[in-house]
Amino acid sequence: MAKCEVCGNDYYLAFQVITAGVTHTFDSFECAIHKLAPVCDHCDCKVLGHGIEANGTFYCCAHCAHAAGARSIVDNADHAPVQQ
Repeated sequence: MAKCEVCGNDYYLAFQVITAGVTHTFDSFECAIHKLAPVCDHCDCKVLGHGIEANGTFYCCAHCAHAAGARSIVDNADHAPVQQ
């Protein structure tokens, strides 16, 4: 069995995630998210989807990116400027 590095549970269905060349062991996706998901630089929530990267940092959505000063970010095509 393998031990989860977040909660310490020794679980026969534990799994490993390799990111940036480092191997991590978890017993659940919840623990993996707790350890690996980026945190929104504006509201501090875990970024579980694609999120937005702007000005060298991560945000959970366009609203938070805008609040932090990234003005050209949009979260859907309906709000994007028309390109010609």
